[in-house]
Amino acid sequence: FTPDLMPADILGTSVFDLRQNVFSLAKGPIFTDLLLADEINRAPAKTQAALLEAMQERTVSLEGAHHTLPSIFTVFATQNPVESEGTYPLPEAQLDRFLLKIEVGYPAPDEEDAILEMVDKGFDAGNLDRAGVGQAVSIEQLVALRGALSAVAVERPVRDYLRKIVSATRASPRVRLGAGPRAAVHLLLASKALAVLMGRAFVTPDDVRRLVGPVLRHRLLLSPDAEIDGATPHEVLEEILQSVEVPR
Repeated sequence: FTPDLMPADILGTSVFDLRQNVFSLAKGPIFTDLLLADEINRAPAKTQAALLEAMQERTVSLEGAHHTLPSIFTVFATQNPVESEGTYPLPEAQLDRFLLKIEVGYPAPDEEDAILEMVDKGFDAGNLDRAGVGQAVSIEQLVALRGALSAVAVERPVRDYLRKIVSATRASPRVRLGAGPRAAVHLLLASKALAVLMGRAFVTPDDVRRLVGPVLRHRLLLSPDAEIDGATPHEVLEEILQSVEVPR
């Protein structure tokens, strides 16, 4: 994403066909299965807002017509949390539509050594086939994995635990804007997905605890006093986890 990117560059636009004497839709890159929005915060707010409908409803409205996106349509985005010049803050409505926010820190020494070794041996990011990087999962497998979530059980005590955590973000005096119902739904779905990946047919309180940070921290707006004190969403969520009783 770049500062001069316009909504039409993502969604598409109508193009007049001289031969047919009609307007036709030139679809933008949003008409895909997985959309990677690299450095999403470099695009202005109007362009970022163009993603809202697609991220929530998997549809795109153009020229008064609604176009359906694939059922697995998902947006992956990156942003540099340090560099601020030439960037625009993501609106709360858009942040709330992201299931997870993963913070990527510096690699461990052995990981960094592996990177250096790969580059030294001629790794080329433009030729992933040569590097042995292939498709991780097919669309059919992805759809099957999503379907498996419905078979994962969430007992009432675990669901109550999840709900109390989300509710506590709204009651905390250190939070100006807490997590909403969409956050609770996302935490539930993410917990069920983790259970599937762990080979279980049920969600545990530990599943919920592990995902509280990635699912909730980007949705919280801290109070002015908390910001002055140098508090972070991570610290506030840790306090909440300590205060909410874990079901046994």
